[in-house]
Amino acid sequence: MEHPDYHAAPVPAFGDEQPHLLIVGLAPGMHGANRSGRPFTGDFAGILLYQTLFDLGLSNQPTSDSADDALKLNGVRISNAVKCLPPQNKPETSEIKQCNSFLKHEIAALPSDCKLLALGKIAHDAVLRAYDLKLSALKFAHAAKHRLPDGRTLFDSYHCSRYNQNTRRLTGAMFYSILERSGKL
Repeated sequence: MEHPDYHAAPVPAFGDEQPHLLIVGLAPGMHGANRSGRPFTGDFAGILLYQTLFDLGLSNQPTSDSADDALKLNGVRISNAVKCLPPQNKPETSEIKQCNSFLKHEIAALPSDCKLLALGKIAHDAVLRAYDLKLSALKFAHAAKHRLPDGRTLFDSYHCSRYNQNTRRLTGAMFYSILERSGKL
């Protein structure tokens, strides 16, 4: 085993058990959630995510360094479309479909007024699959807002990945804006 001290197992959702917002990411990063066992903890995407949650008053601290730190989320829960580290950090359709029942159960357990925020098209499509919708039913676009069959609202954002931030496809201001819209109670 290359990294014997890594979590290296399915990464469970993290945060408030009765959230007003469920954030759905892509999959555990090799040296992030795969290492730490907590979504977006220890990877580049988590820097912007957790800082923005803190800036909006949705967490008690601006960073997430390990699964046993003191981080608490307020009204927010974070999950992923895929629960295990995918090969080459790109989940295959079969993995997404195989993990979808977990996301479906997570969504079913949410309060009825809980909103969802999909980080990227893969997460967006995973939410649609969890609702048994055709992938063409709701089009992914940054800052899009959709009504789901159960009355919940789905918001879309570009993923807060290093690539999207470095190319300025997603800026801190853009991410703050969509999290502010989706995270309002």
